[in-house]
Amino acid sequence: MTKVYTFDLKTDEQAFYNITAQVKQAISDSGVKEGICLVYCPHTTAAITINENADEYVAKDVIFAMKKVFPRFPEFRHDEGNSDGHVKCSVLGASETLIVTDGKPILGRWQDVYFAEFDPPRSRNFFVKVIEG
Repeated sequence: MTKVYTFDLKTDEQAFYNITAQVKQAISDSGVKEGICLVYCPHTTAAITINENADEYVAKDVIFAMKKVFPRFPEFRHDEGNSDGHVKCSVLGASETLIVTDGKPILGRWQDVYFAEFDPPRSRNFFVKVIEG
C-alpha cells in the first residue's frame, strides 16, 4: 500500500527551500525499503529540483540566473504579472523522482531536494509518494 504525504511551506522570497528532511521523513514513515519516491509540486509558479547542498551560494546563483534569463518582461500579457514565475516553473519542472534503497533516497554526496519558489510570498504545499518495488 502506498500513501501520499503532504507538507506545507511558507515562502517569503524567490529562493530554493531545502525539503530533503521532509522527503527522508516520508520515506522512513512509509516503511518502504526498496522503491521510488516522487516529490511533486502542485503550483504553476514553483518547482521541485535537485541541486548542490554544500555551498548555499549555488542555490542563490541559480535564482539569480533565473531572474536574469527570465525577468518580468513588460511584454508579458498575463494579468497577474507573474508570467516569469510560470516560465521558471516550466523550465525546472513540477516533480523529481528518487530511487529508494535500504529505506533511504539515493542522492549524490552534494545533492539535496529543493522547493523552488518563483512568486512569493506564498503558502505552499508539496506531496511525497513512496512506492515499493
